[in-house]
Amino acid sequence: MDLDAVRTFAAVADAGQFQEAAVQLSITQQGVSKRIAALEKQLGVRLFTRTARGVRLTVDGQAFLPHARDLLRAAERAAASVRPGRRALRVDVIGRRIAPAHLMRDFHRAYPEIELDIVALLQADEAIAAVRSGEVDASFRAVTMPVRQLPDGIETVPVLDEAHYLLTGPNHRFATAPAVTLTELAGQRIWMPGIATGTEWAAYYAELAAAFGLTIDATGPNFGTEALLDVIADSSTVVTLVGEQARLLWPAHYDLRRIPVRHPTPVYPHSLIWRSDNPHPALTTLRNYLRSRQHDSADGDTWGSGYAKTPDS
Repeated sequence: MDLDAVRTFAAVADAGQFQEAAVQLSITQQGVSKRIAALEKQLGVRLFTRTARGVRLTVDGQAFLPHARDLLRAAERAAASVRPGRRALRVDVIGRRIAPAHLMRDFHRAYPEIELDIVALLQADEAIAAVRSGEVDASFRAVTMPVRQLPDGIETVPVLDEAHYLLTGPNHRFATAPAVTLTELAGQRIWMPGIATGTEWAAYYAELAAAFGLTIDATGPNFGTEALLDVIADSSTVVTLVGEQARLLWPAHYDLRRIPVRHPTPVYPHSLIWRSDNPHPALTTLRNYLRSRQHDSADGDTWGSGYAKTPDS
């Protein structure tokens, strides 16, 4: 059904005159007449009868009017659901326990009036495709390629180099160490079963392991973070790496230890990506907020900020 014709019908019903409705709609009186005639033809009934003072609704017109108003309200709700500034800002954070999710929680506390829709997409290609299609407004990713190699219309900016910590149980030999070096970790089993093949973080950890002779083990079933922490708590040989801003909870009796990694400190390079022509006003607010907070979570000697990926990674 032609919504312009329905809108014109409602305007004439309210005004009682074609001319006044034409003024309200910024069209000609002839345009009003044509729209009403087309709507009456489609419905197969007369909607108005002419009077000395204008027009009045027929019985069929009176029956149709409340439904016409419902149609117009539904159309407005449909448009508002996707209209920039009136719909939620959709942001991909990769995972809900890692730094991007923490950044978005801080953003929400700073701007509670901005409605957010938070999603977690696994693959970088999937995330970039979602940004290009408009499925999401922005995504946090490790973007290490030159900007010129990004798809047309995609922009990116670094927002956080997040330091890694070693997580051990109380019986591990590193449990009481004030810090460990990457050299000391060579040959140590670092169990990270959550690494998904083909993701940008899988490429990152492969580069890290190759650069420092680390044994990062992603094998075995991934039963989730809680199961991983349970294994770490009871082991004297198995450790894992966690981001500085990862929000992890465990029972007090696990007595897990977060040990700084030094010389160099491995950092994960989080960047924000978005489509340059995305008009959502909250996207600008988010970029400005992240720019104001931009910092490295590690001081001094680091590895991983803009790390060079191999051609096959």
